[in-house]
Amino acid sequence: MSIEQPTELELLKTVLEPLLEDFQYWFGRSRSLLESERISFLSAQEQAQLLERIVKSQQEVQAAQTLFRATGGAAGIDSKILLPWHQLVAECWNVAQKWRETKQQARTNQNLKQ
Repeated sequence: MSIEQPTELELLKTVLEPLLEDFQYWFGRSRSLLESERISFLSAQEQAQLLERIVKSQQEVQAAQTLFRATGGAAGIDSKILLPWHQLVAECWNVAQKWRETKQQARTNQNLKQ
């Protein structure tokens, strides 16, 4: 019995398309947080710089998605391009986690004072 291997095009569509969508999702969530909340453990400049990097990365991902769609899914992306996006998403996750922990700690402290 022979198992048919996916073509490169099928593999790109299966892996790259959802990955680009995930980048857009996480960058969007992070951007919303940074635009709507003051992150106390970041300086105003650090928060602005992180937001700027996210906006730039969103634009890059959008360009990659546009190219991917325009080529019918035949255009790949070099891993040297993907790695900084992965690192930025991880940085965003860390900021969001620390922000949630900080908010929870503030609520706990407030409840203890009452």
